[in-house]
Amino acid sequence: MIKIKTLLKGMGLASAMTMALTASHSMAATTLKLGHAAPASDLQQTMSEYFKKEVESRSNGDLKINIFPHGQLGSDSQMIEGTRMGIMDFTINGLSLYSGLLPESSAFTLPFMFPDRKTAYKVLDGKVGKSVLNDMEKLGLKGLGFPENGFRNITNNRGPIRKPSDLDGLRMRVNGSAALSDMFEILGANPTQMPVSELYTALETGVVDAQDHPIPIVLSFKFYELQKYLSLTRHSYSPLVLAMNLKKLNSLSEENQKIILDAAKDAVTMQRKLSIEKEDKMIAELESYGMKVNRDVDSDAFREAVKPVWTNFINQYGDKMVNEILAASK
Repeated sequence: MIKIKTLLKGMGLASAMTMALTASHSMAATTLKLGHAAPASDLQQTMSEYFKKEVESRSNGDLKINIFPHGQLGSDSQMIEGTRMGIMDFTINGLSLYSGLLPESSAFTLPFMFPDRKTAYKVLDGKVGKSVLNDMEKLGLKGLGFPENGFRNITNNRGPIRKPSDLDGLRMRVNGSAALSDMFEILGANPTQMPVSELYTALETGVVDAQDHPIPIVLSFKFYELQKYLSLTRHSYSPLVLAMNLKKLNSLSEENQKIILDAAKDAVTMQRKLSIEKEDKMIAELESYGMKVNRDVDSDAFREAVKPVWTNFINQYGDKMVNEILAASK
């Protein structure tokens, strides 16, 4: 009888120790918040879920990530500011949305800066791109990489955009990029800046009648429901940035910091690959919804017409970043 009581007592002690260790592990886990503006159907969400899975797995549950898509934590500018302040931990936004904080970074989104993705990746992942990520530390952020957003294309209801004059008079929604706003103004459109979260309603109510975004955004935000024509102008490569609150990153163990940096790099690689693989299928899907896709674009005429955008940028911010990007592109 004594042995049985002793055994039960020992089992109870072991159970209590197990519960204590489990509770201790649970208390030790660090939960992080990641926000982005795209719908849950977008590749930004796919990448976020991959990043979450890898970080949680590699840290054995010491790190947990909660994802908030579709602007649940605010507009792009609010999420950037929230991440800087430490209200949230990660944010995914277009690099162009940092143009007010890091003006020279706007050089990356100058019209026709990159001829193709391969060149863009080479520059973004090289010395020049890393210098922009390093500059983000001045803002209290750690730039973790440049996921794919893609080349921007124009949608509207009036007709195909084949030559620069086809933009004349269009009320064009633009993002925070001063370079792109300047471009559309030079081409005769009437640019209006607004967050992407407001764009669907603005198109629906006629506040604007045209917009430009990469293919995945046109699809995931369902702009095809309101826009008849998609013209593959590919006028600007538009990278995203995955960023983290710098103070939060530095508060983690060296091991967990490395896990986040490595998982971010792998997530960017995975998301870029998916974007390339899926683009043609996405265009076909937009056509199936009734969009008229125009591939007949006079790119040479557009390049000539937007030269003043480059001149205006260089006059305002100098040519250092432009020259560095062009040199790295070779």
